[in-house]
Amino acid sequence: MKTTDHLGRPIVAVTGMGMVTSLGRGKKASWEGLTSGRSGVHTITRFPIEHLNTRIAGTVDFMPASNKGPSALTHELAETAAHEALAEAGLDNGDFGGPLFLASPPVELDWRDRFELFLSAGAPQDDLNLLKIARELKTRAVFDTTQFGAIADRLAEKFGAHGLPVTLSTACASGATAIQLGVEAIRRGECDRALSIGADGSATAEALIRFSLLSALSTHNDEPEKASKPFSKDRDGFVLAEGAAALVLESLETATARGADILGILKGCGERADDFHRTRSKPDGSPAIATVKAALADAGIGEAEIDYINAHGTATPENDKMEHLSLSTVFGERMPAIPISSNKSMIGHTLSAAGAIEAAFSLLTMREGVIPPTINYDNPDPAIDFDVVPNVKRAADVKTVLSNSFGFGGQNACLVMAREPV
Repeated sequence: MKTTDHLGRPIVAVTGMGMVTSLGRGKKASWEGLTSGRSGVHTITRFPIEHLNTRIAGTVDFMPASNKGPSALTHELAETAAHEALAEAGLDNGDFGGPLFLASPPVELDWRDRFELFLSAGAPQDDLNLLKIARELKTRAVFDTTQFGAIADRLAEKFGAHGLPVTLSTACASGATAIQLGVEAIRRGECDRALSIGADGSATAEALIRFSLLSALSTHNDEPEKASKPFSKDRDGFVLAEGAAALVLESLETATARGADILGILKGCGERADDFHRTRSKPDGSPAIATVKAALADAGIGEAEIDYINAHGTATPENDKMEHLSLSTVFGERMPAIPISSNKSMIGHTLSAAGAIEAAFSLLTMREGVIPPTINYDNPDPAIDFDVVPNVKRAADVKTVLSNSFGFGGQNACLVMAREPV
């Protein structure tokens, strides 16, 4: 079996996957919910929602740490997904033996943690000099919850990852970027395997308010399950959500030698920046176009070889329009015939975790021969002529997938995955 790609680099295989989404804990529950067209979006119960424009989210309230703040929940999500991935790969023994790359949200104290700080310091709750109080306490617990790399440090210690764990936050592209870093480390010969995780438990009141101020969120509160409407004419914004996915990446040679099951191949990665605006894409779509082309070139394949596209598909008016522009430019007249769907129509937008979750769903699409639908597609946008696999899953022989992640701040990353190492 060939173990190097068109550039003589080690072929990178996926040997384990784990997942948590608003549809359930574990990839089986998430996949069953996704392919049945079920939504995980619901009315928020975690914090008060009176007077908020958006009162819905895809929170993972079934997780034990869901009421302990974003850092604790992000850690639990990452650990849960990693356990499942390592177990499937046959490596769940505390000595992983490769680097760990974690995509996670920026760290900040939850309001409940802030009030606890005030009370423990004997300070009045109207004293907002949090930095001064935190410095005077000098406790390790407070320190750990405010350090960006603390979650990855704990995961690396638990699973026996080697080297310095890397934590990254590149907005909505983070999960895909974590996978790209793992792929590149294996290709460079720095390791035989890597653990890439995207996790995000930051659906907080602060996050909801901030995205609302950007007019980025759906306000379809009365029917939460119908709020996320990618590529529809009446789309009105994305739905904030939580989740995680972990992928065990190995060189094909190493994986084959130890008899591991090959779940799929990471063929290509593309990444480009967009410096036009902090939230909007460059009007001509050139950075997104360049990202897709870079991923295809890295994979050594042409546009005609993509069988399915897992869209970024946030359901914001601007994003869906720009994704249509970029993909139509790359794939030309063939684009309307390529199946493309958005997982976010059901699980919401998991921000830092999105790229990793959608990569895992893409691999399952190829393995299971089923394309998940784009639900809530009842009012097509005539300006977006995509085959969005509307509302109902579709059986299909999918050999190669393009998965898109286009984020705020100009972060763009695309992955090309294949079912077989050819």
